[in-house]
Order: sequence, then structure tokens, then C-alpha cells
Amino acid sequence: MNRETGGGPLAVGYALLFFAFLFGPLIIMVITAFNSSSFPRITPWECFTADWFGVLIGNDRLMSGLANSLVIGIGVVAIAVPIGLAGALALSELNPKLRAALYTVLITPILVPGVVLGISTIVFWGALGRSVGAGYESVFFDGMFLTMAGQVTFISAYAMLVFLARLQRFDPTLTEAALDLGATPGQAFRRILLPFLKPAIGSAAFLTFLASFENYNTTVFTILSGNTFTTALASKVRLGTDPSLSALAVIIIGLTLIGAIVHEAYTRRKEAERSGEAARSRIYGNPVLKMMVHPLSVLALLVAVAGILIYQGSRYDSSVCQQQILDEKRAIQEKLLEEQRKRIQQQKQLAPAPVSPGSGSASPSPFGGAFKPNTLAPKATPSDAKKDNPSPFGGAFNPNALKPQ
Repeated sequence: MNRETGGGPLAVGYALLFFAFLFGPLIIMVITAFNSSSFPRITPWECFTADWFGVLIGNDRLMSGLANSLVIGIGVVAIAVPIGLAGALALSELNPKLRAALYTVLITPILVPGVVLGISTIVFWGALGRSVGAGYESVFFDGMFLTMAGQVTFISAYAMLVFLARLQRFDPTLTEAALDLGATPGQAFRRILLPFLKPAIGSAAFLTFLASFENYNTTVFTILSGNTFTTALASKVRLGTDPSLSALAVIIIGLTLIGAIVHEAYTRRKEAERSGEAARSRIYGNPVLKMMVHPLSVLALLVAVAGILIYQGSRYDSSVCQQQILDEKRAIQEKLLEEQRKRIQQQKQLAPAPVSPGSGSASPSPFGGAFKPNTLAPKATPSDAKKDNPSPFGGAFNPNALKPQ
């Protein structure tokens, strides 16, 4: 499509919308992490601050969950990567019919919902522990162990898929030649197959660690009374959020960018080494350029920049600005209260004055005194009538009326 038909602006607009959809939330979270407002927002902007990073680090529940997630993730990597490698090697050595059946069995845990895996893990290990007479303080009822066991059941399948993709490019005649030359199967595996799988091992370890670290559906059941970083974050969001979560997003984005830049430097260095003598001499001929493009130098530079930013942010004091914002809010609140008092006073002045019962008006009530308490009482008679005939019936009901005279 060309610009004459309108494809150019449309393509540019679509690209802008696409990248705004991808990176817009990340940009918003980065900005809200440095706003002193207690609620994550961009507008109205109050004060620039780095205090939310301290609030994040000072959250004991999140930090303990982070430590648990790191331990669980390392344990899952140590178990899931060998299992995935064993499954991939088994699939590569079987005939097609058995390979399809075994592949179905090994890939099924990925398709099972995490809730089912979590509950089934608790039920299985709990029944196994009770069958051997283990108490509730044993490993069968430990949240860390149950979480590792539950996550390994499906994360090992991820590692297996990574190894399968790598093994499809492997030439099995290499190991056959090593065996023909007198190498043992173990030696052929360690010296030929394992070096070939080294990139896949790194990718599988990284993938399994991330899958373990961010898992929630299975972990929320298997962790029991404990918590991981993901479950602690979920409970914090459910009970009420604050910009400390935005500070966490900034940390994750920073670590991701550092890792991506270092990996890009490593990849370009390898490509330059494979491209030929001219490229190598162009890079390594200059000592300064050689040091600058080295992945470790890039990593050290990025870490130094991040350290400087952290140090400057920790030294910045936003208390004066926050106190000014607080004083402004109090002044606005007092102004609103004063305006409310004035309105109440004006309403009192405009309201009609109440009429007292002893005033000249005979009937202050709009209903003509129909609901006055003494309306139905008999009217008073003259004093002499009271003496002679106090009853309105002429004394007919007087107890002494029938006595003889």
C-alpha cells in the first residue's frame, strides 16, 4: 500500500495505536511510581518522590514472598530442567507411534487448569503423608514442597518443548561416530550432545524460572498458609493498592532492559566473531571499542548508571513539597467548611420565625388548632353553676339523688 491510497497514514496510525496499547500502561506505571499521591495517578501531579520504593522494600509480606518465590523458582529449575531434558531425549529415541503416545502424556499437564493441579497436589501428597503416618509438620504438608511439586508437574513440559526444538537440529550421526570411535554413551553425551544443548539449557532454565515465579493459579492452593510474591501481590491489590506496586513495575522494567541490552551486546559480539577477520579487526583493533562492546562492560556500565540513579533518588527529600501540598489541602478544606457555615447561617436568617403559643394568634397551627391537646376538653362553667349543679345532666347521676329527704 502506498501513500496515495491512504495506506501510509493508516499504517503509521495503526503502529502508533499498537505501541501505545503495549507500552502505554508501562509508561503510566513508571510515572505514577514517582508521584507522592497515595493513589497511583498521573494527574493531578503533587510532588516528585522516590519514597514508594522504600515503602515497597519495607513491606515484610512482599519481601518474605519474594524470598519464597526465589527459593521455589530455583528448586523448580533444578527439577524441571532435567525432567524436561529426559523427556525430550526419550521422545527423540522412540519410534513414531510410541513417540506420539508419550508426547501426549508429557504435554497433558500444560492443558490441565492450574486450579485442578493445585488441588490434586494437596490431595495426593496429603493422602500419601497420612498413609505413612507423617504428621502435619512433615514435608508432605509443607507449603514450599507442595508448591515445587505442583509447579514441576507442568513446568517441566515447557522445558521439554524447548529441548525438542533444539534436538530437531541435531545430527545423530555425530554421537554414532563418537561411539564408533570408542567413546562411552556418557562421554558422547557430555562432549557432543550437551555442548550442543547448552543454549537450550539456558533458555529452558530461564523459562521455567519465570513460569514458576509468576504462577498464581496453582501456587495459591499449594502454598497453604504461606505466601509467594505473586500471592502477596494479589492480596495487596485486592485489599487496596498504592504506588509501591508501580515502583515494583519500575524495578522489573529496569531489570528487563538491562538484561535485554546485555544480551544484545553478547549477540552482536558473537555475530562479529563469526562474520570474518575484517569485522573482528574493526572491533578488537581498538582497545577502547573492544572494552565498550564487551557484554560485561555493558553490564557494569548499566549497573553503575542504575546505582547512581538509586543513590540520587534516595537522597532527594520531598517532605517540604509534601507539606506544602498538605497545607494547601487543609486550606481548601477550611475554605469549604467556612462556605458551608455561611450558607447555613443565611438559611437560618431567611427562615420564618416560629410563633409562640402565647402570641396574639388564636390558632398558630395551619389546621386551625384541630390537633391542640385541650381542644376536646369541656368548657368552664360559672362558679355558681358549679356549686348548684356541677353535672351537665342536672345531678341525675349524683349518688345522693335518690336518698329520702
